[in-house]
Amino acid sequence: MNVDETADAIKRMDIRGAGRIARAAAEAIGNTARTQEWKDIDVLRKDILTARKKLLDSRPTAVSLFNAIRYTLKGMDKCKNVKEAKELLIRNSEDFVKASNEAVAKIGIIGSRRIKDGSVILTHCNSSAALECIKVAHRNGKKIKVYATESRPWRQGILTVNELAKEGIDVTLIIDGAVRSVMKKIDIVIVGSDTITSNGTVINKIGTSQLALAANEARVPFVVCGETYKISSQTLFGDTVTIEERETSEIVRDGELRSSVKIFNPVFDSTPAKYIDGIVTEIGIVSPGSVYEIMVRRFGEIEFN
Repeated sequence: MNVDETADAIKRMDIRGAGRIARAAAEAIGNTARTQEWKDIDVLRKDILTARKKLLDSRPTAVSLFNAIRYTLKGMDKCKNVKEAKELLIRNSEDFVKASNEAVAKIGIIGSRRIKDGSVILTHCNSSAALECIKVAHRNGKKIKVYATESRPWRQGILTVNELAKEGIDVTLIIDGAVRSVMKKIDIVIVGSDTITSNGTVINKIGTSQLALAANEARVPFVVCGETYKISSQTLFGDTVTIEERETSEIVRDGELRSSVKIFNPVFDSTPAKYIDGIVTEIGIVSPGSVYEIMVRRFGEIEFN
């Protein structure tokens, strides 16, 4: 897809999940570089920066989107001509998509080792990384059961249960409000992440923090899965993560409520580091307190500007 199609698909939630969004954005920029003809390097830079803004505006909370675009555009300002810039953008795009897919596979292997034979698992929304951990554990012969939340309002849990059932995994769909009721059956909670801040706070699908609180109360390990490109360097310097709100039509139909009734429909919430037992990344399981060190190792010393 091109940039406009990709941005629209992200806004419509046709493309969901932080990793999928990131890969789609990188691919869109790469496709633009392949198909667009420019005669002037300055025009190319202007068009690509316009594409960058369209993609970033499609999902302001997703740091994975920001980092994917930053990676794909890295070095463009130093290119001397159109040919050099096009080749760089295509190469960066392909490299990011490849590294992203490999990261999910590595997370699956590492995270599966935290799942014991006979475990009952609770997951939320539809995280590729979290589900890969569960799938790998199952493929390795571990007898597991999974509870998955419906994840309203978009009901991504339907995707999750069908995906796990296709693998032959024993899976049960529950409504979001049943989390505390089933927690007494759960051995481990495994969720994904949209953004990981510099202090180890995790921004993820609305309802994640409720799972963390219920797990903490029940002394159940709460594990987050996330590729290192979901770490937000901006939060190191005091920037806060924008929690996106979506249309009220996702919650109610026209005419159901009196006009004076307000609706609050946030897409994500924040889970403090103190409720997280570990973050599974492609370089290993790290504590929330280690996020800054990982940030520096992956992205280098970050200058304030």
